[in-house]
Amino acid sequence: MATAAGDQLVTYLADVHAIEEQALAQMRRAPRLVDGELAAAFEQHLQETESQERRVRERLSAHDASPSTAKDVAGRIGGVGMVVFARSQPDTPGKLTAHAFSYEHMEVAAYELLARVADRAGDAETATMAIEIAAEERAMAARLADGFDLAVAASLDGDPAAEQLDAYLADAHAIEAQSRELLQKGAKLAGAPELSQVFEQHLAETAAQSERLEQRLEARGSSPSRIKDAALRLGGLNWGAFMAAQPDTPPKLAGFAYAVEHLEI
Repeated sequence: MATAAGDQLVTYLADVHAIEEQALAQMRRAPRLVDGELAAAFEQHLQETESQERRVRERLSAHDASPSTAKDVAGRIGGVGMVVFARSQPDTPGKLTAHAFSYEHMEVAAYELLARVADRAGDAETATMAIEIAAEERAMAARLADGFDLAVAASLDGDPAAEQLDAYLADAHAIEAQSRELLQKGAKLAGAPELSQVFEQHLAETAAQSERLEQRLEARGSSPSRIKDAALRLGGLNWGAFMAAQPDTPPKLAGFAYAVEHLEI
């Protein structure tokens, strides 16, 4: 096994273990915030996530390594924070489902990247595990997508949809503001012309999307939220700085951007 690839593989395994710790923190709390099929989806995935965490830990042990305590603690704190954020929103089921849908795709990206590193390191067992877990994450994302109607119904809780629509438009506009900052940074940090071109292309699309949202808000006698836009724009800048500080910026950037696109979806 090439030393550089082997060292990188252990780092990626520690990263996905921390991601699973964050997922466990979410899955243990999420069923309390929703009902019916959505609660059942989170409960089912809790069992899958426990298995995934164990399997990743076993692969670390096979490389005479162990999870990173610092990364795991940060992951658990992040998982609790996401649930607290969703609970604080007036449309808790919708926010929880949307963010969980995005998070599942961040896991998909992380395991796809892990599989590629494992291939280069000659570790077929880890590569196979990564592909299998990525499929489980995609299946959970599909269950969440099937629950979008349920999440909206639970979020509205009998209120007229028109009263919530302006808030959802403003939320979408703020997400586009965050995406724009990330894409601008991404084009400079991509590390490969092809990836940089992808960010630059979507930056133009994102500007057009923001304009369309502004037009819909104006047509409804409303406007974007300056507070939400500023907060998420700052978040985009912070994420750009975080990516730049990583030793493997291009794959981390591509994986996170993949998750952000699914938050927008």
